[in-house]
Amino acid sequence: MRHIVWDWNGTLFHDIDAVVGATNEIFQPYGLGPYDVEGFREVYTRPIWVAYERMLGRPLRDGEWETLDLGFHENYHRLMEACQLAEGALSSLRAWEDAGRTQSLLSMWAHERLVGKVGDLGIDGHFVRVDGLRSVSGGPKAEHMVEHLKALDLDPEKVVVIGDSVDDAHAAQHVGARAILYTGGMSRRSELKSVGVPVVDSLADALDLV
Repeated sequence: MRHIVWDWNGTLFHDIDAVVGATNEIFQPYGLGPYDVEGFREVYTRPIWVAYERMLGRPLRDGEWETLDLGFHENYHRLMEACQLAEGALSSLRAWEDAGRTQSLLSMWAHERLVGKVGDLGIDGHFVRVDGLRSVSGGPKAEHMVEHLKALDLDPEKVVVIGDSVDDAHAAQHVGARAILYTGGMSRRSELKSVGVPVVDSLADALDLV
């Protein structure tokens, strides 16, 4: 393997506490929660509105998704200011670069915010390309992975995707790349293992597998 495509939220950026905190804020008026990390992982799935329907025990009403999504992001962008890189993230980025190999970042977070945060944390120089979400609704990551690799002119067989969700694995499989999933994000280990790709508990372990 000569190239890693990293995921951001829940992988390089350890933001699970902000995600759970923001979720608790928007569901407090419903009398739900507060969830802890493990409780949140039990209900979490993608697309996120399905998780919200699980939590509510009913379908979302007209306009309810938009209200919840706006509220979530307002709270998340406040809470994530206290979040940092995941343990081992910086050393992994440096080690891969020192080995003379390339890496990029593909996230379903808003592109402008992603680029700004990566710059704030001083790690932008490690990536040959950084892509966030440039549209309103993300959907599956697979098509974004196609565009990301096309822009880099990379052979998918020489690429490994490291992320924290089933969606990351599906995106890798869609383009013919390998995937390694990390348990530091929003998904349960059992859900990650169900995909049939390697699952690790640290980014250092992910790098060892690559």
